[in-house]
Amino acid sequence: MKLWKRIAAVAAVAAAAGVLIYYGIASDRLADLAKIPDNALLSKPTVNLWYTDEALSDYLGSVALDFSEEKDVRVIPKLVSGLEYLETINQDSLQTNSYPDLYIISNDCLEKAYLAGLASPVKDEAGLVSEENFSRPALEAVTYKDRLVGYPFYYETSALIYNKTYMEALAAASLEAEADAAEGEAAMEALNENGEPLDAGSTEGAAEGGPDAEGEGEAGEPETFVPEEAQLEERINAMIPSTIDDILSFADSYDAPEQVEAVFKWDVDDIFYNYFFVGNYIDVGGSCGDDTESIDIYNLDAIRCLMAYQDLNQFFSIDPDEVDYDSVIQEFIDGKLVFTVATTDIVGRIEEAKKNGEFPYEYGVTNIPNIDEELKTRSLSVTNAVVVNGYSQKKDIANEFAAYLTGERAQNLYERTGRMPARKGVSFENPQAEAFGREYALSVPIPKMMATSNYWVQMEIAFTRVWSGESATDTLKALSEKIMTQVTGQPFEEEYIEEPVEETEGYIGEEE
Repeated sequence: MKLWKRIAAVAAVAAAAGVLIYYGIASDRLADLAKIPDNALLSKPTVNLWYTDEALSDYLGSVALDFSEEKDVRVIPKLVSGLEYLETINQDSLQTNSYPDLYIISNDCLEKAYLAGLASPVKDEAGLVSEENFSRPALEAVTYKDRLVGYPFYYETSALIYNKTYMEALAAASLEAEADAAEGEAAMEALNENGEPLDAGSTEGAAEGGPDAEGEGEAGEPETFVPEEAQLEERINAMIPSTIDDILSFADSYDAPEQVEAVFKWDVDDIFYNYFFVGNYIDVGGSCGDDTESIDIYNLDAIRCLMAYQDLNQFFSIDPDEVDYDSVIQEFIDGKLVFTVATTDIVGRIEEAKKNGEFPYEYGVTNIPNIDEELKTRSLSVTNAVVVNGYSQKKDIANEFAAYLTGERAQNLYERTGRMPARKGVSFENPQAEAFGREYALSVPIPKMMATSNYWVQMEIAFTRVWSGESATDTLKALSEKIMTQVTGQPFEEEYIEEPVEETEGYIGEEE
């Protein structure tokens, strides 16, 4: 299933009763709790928290219990269906007393929530939601019309994943070749200085296979080259591609092990893993994704990026009809790929495969590469926020809990749920998880404008057409005109931009 669909997918499991969730169902703390008094829910004010991601259940129950023990309030998390989530919140807020005081939702829904009165401006008395604690994309994601309307909680974005074991072998071979070359140069210098490569005694020893035999150890076996660890790590880091062009050069010269079927492969049929190609040059709603006056889809740089994307089909020949994200990740785990593009779930999936003995490699996570030295990339990100309901009668304590959840308790969010906290300064046991945070800090937040809600579907179609060989400028022009017609409410026509003529048509070779 495509990621943009999964973001809005229906939760598979029904919600447990609020009181039971509050008291930590499926947690080790349940056994230590005393019997709930008959008047338990009346003795303290109750704050209701709704969410749709089942992976958060135990974590939210634990955090809610801790907060309730510190404050004179009860927080009751409730897992609900993601189907018409915001509509249900709105209906219950208007017609019942069982609505949420705060809820968790992705940032692309914040305009709709705010205009419906379901998102109140953040009351951040402690100054938590600031650049000191959150990256620029996190803050922009929860900003609507210059107002903070949510607390950044956790995020999703994509990064470049590489097989470090393969890179290490290549780096070691490179260092050994350099050492051999240096040794050869030293021998030539000695020959030039002395008139002969070795003295008579050394020659005799070498001829007899004695201890002076060059390149052999005490047992007469060739010495194995072992690079220093720091030197090897430095070489690996230097080999990690910073551009797509670097990956192409790597593929051209790489003598791949037998099990490797492709140097670079990703899900070309999902916009989330493609968007980085144009993310730096397409503007949909300005930095906060909320400004209908700031839309720039059809421009020369975006066209050039799509042309570069199209050229990759000549090299990697990935069939969109035969690839999806799960199959690509499985190929990476099986050791069939050197590089891929993946979202944050890759870390947990690889670690699980390691435990099961299915991934006998080391791996690394790094920033999405630029296209070349001139054309830059930016990946797409989705930020899930904690929002205080505008209809809540308990906004103060709801804001206090939201700050507690997204600030003080962010440290163990990933270990407990597998969700990457938006809060800066969180430490991880796995350094690869931390690498996603660096990519998130450079990302483009998904826009929140209702007028462009179908932009992602249309852009995904555009990528598919370009990958299949259709004109980049014609495809992007049609997309821009469609979106601008929606936004302005009247027919819109872009001035045609000719596709630039590149010095080299496509790439030299095709990966075998």
